[in-house]
Amino acid sequence: MSSEGCIKINLAEAMRRLPGPQKENVVTLFEHGSLVTKLYAPRVTDPQTPHSRDEVYVIAQGTGEFVCGTTREAFQPLDVLFVAAGVEHRFENFTDDFAAWVFFYGPESGEIDQS
Repeated sequence: MSSEGCIKINLAEAMRRLPGPQKENVVTLFEHGSLVTKLYAPRVTDPQTPHSRDEVYVIAQGTGEFVCGTTREAFQPLDVLFVAAGVEHRFENFTDDFAAWVFFYGPESGEIDQS
């Protein structure tokens, strides 16, 4: 983060950081308070398991299907997807260029739904 408290990361720069040193398909870009920002770009299959914090995905590139619980939705660039902590989810049938910004935030076990 800059001395002014601002940061800019573009997709091309983030993609150059993948795969990680252990061939990871996700890279942490920055952290601030409870916010962790990553770029996620699985190849062939999505091996993720439920996370302990709430998360938001913003599709950067590619298309496919997002499975969240029992719901299946098509996705495309600029779609925004929310997943509450502990909910099973994964990307399926995605294109080879698929990548998503991921924002984890809030407390472990997720925020309390006030609705």
